[in-house]
Amino acid sequence: MTRAVLALNAGSSSLKFALFSIEKGETATAPSHRIASGELEGIGTHPHFIAHDASGHVLVDERWDPAVPDATGKVSADTAHHGPMATLMEWVGKQLGDVDLMAVGHRVVHGGPEFIAPVRITPDILARLTALTPFAPLHQPGSLAPIRALLAQYPDLPQVACFDTGFHHTLPPVAQAQALPRDYAARGVRRYGFHGLSYEYIASALRSCAPRLAEGRTIVAHIGSGGSLCALRGGRSIDTTMGFSVLDGLVMGTRCGHLDPGVILYMLKEEGLGAAEIENILYHRSGLLGVSGMSADMRDLHAKAATSPEVTQALDLFVYRFTQQAGAMMAALEGLDGLVFTAGIGENDAIIRAAICARLAWAGVRIDAQANATHQGVISTPDSAVEVRVIPTDEETTIRRHVLMCLA
Repeated sequence: MTRAVLALNAGSSSLKFALFSIEKGETATAPSHRIASGELEGIGTHPHFIAHDASGHVLVDERWDPAVPDATGKVSADTAHHGPMATLMEWVGKQLGDVDLMAVGHRVVHGGPEFIAPVRITPDILARLTALTPFAPLHQPGSLAPIRALLAQYPDLPQVACFDTGFHHTLPPVAQAQALPRDYAARGVRRYGFHGLSYEYIASALRSCAPRLAEGRTIVAHIGSGGSLCALRGGRSIDTTMGFSVLDGLVMGTRCGHLDPGVILYMLKEEGLGAAEIENILYHRSGLLGVSGMSADMRDLHAKAATSPEVTQALDLFVYRFTQQAGAMMAALEGLDGLVFTAGIGENDAIIRAAICARLAWAGVRIDAQANATHQGVISTPDSAVEVRVIPTDEETTIRRHVLMCLA
């Protein structure tokens, strides 16, 4: 009997989804069969629902009015997601017809020190995940809102939480540690790492397409609006550029990346800024947007680079910080066999890839300009000491795998 799994990848204002058919006896390691995929964007403002079938044909393209703000003038994550989730589930039901939806899997940003493997959601589990919100205050509520909406609408439907931090539980203790008083570690203040569902997918893909890199020393670069690097040795994470929060590491679209904590003290003491104001600056007004003064979108920046020194500075800083931190990952790996680009910028921006690889020429990185320009799977030259690949990520397929593992 054919059944289905729905994979949800929720952000603060968007929700990507994929619907997979599951045949009787199908295991987590079997190839996935995607029925449809799409996105709910503009959640809490102007929701837009679009979905495609496996061939890319548009199945639905719908917009509707946003949720009504509460007495404070804000829309909570739970309220914002309730209507869109109801619309999505109604549409899924029509798509499936007589096919049974066996479970829903969710990307949950933070699992804390406790949750390193997928887990079936219960009220107790949900409460424990909610308690982790201080570790990811802008992302955890968006991760959990669809779970709450489905619990209210379909209380008997199995739901599975899949953790973005889980893949990095293999970091050695020295890579997890923060140089703070010991009691902070006891409270869970340590380096966790994120984008784990993406890195898990790439590690799995490498076992099929590049076994040498899968067994060797590889840096995977997940770079989109958010970005990080992961040092893989034998397919396991041994270091990563994001740490306690998703603010650390690379320059991102609107996030600052690595920052001297003294800057925050300056904002507090000299400028008199409060926690909410500083949070807004670091998460929403920094990165490419802050430095360029124009945009967080790499496409916009490329279009203006020739005429704007500020845009050129933003792009140069993006590349510089990437290669600087790639050097740190190489030190953790004690060498480098492969470099993999993935996610929105990594998969589609040949200009950024070329600039990064040029700055890594000292490490023996050589790329084929034509292969890079046409986004080939392998963009390094035969004489390159480091094999450079472009592999599209698929976090939803990883979620499907986790759901089947958890319910087996």
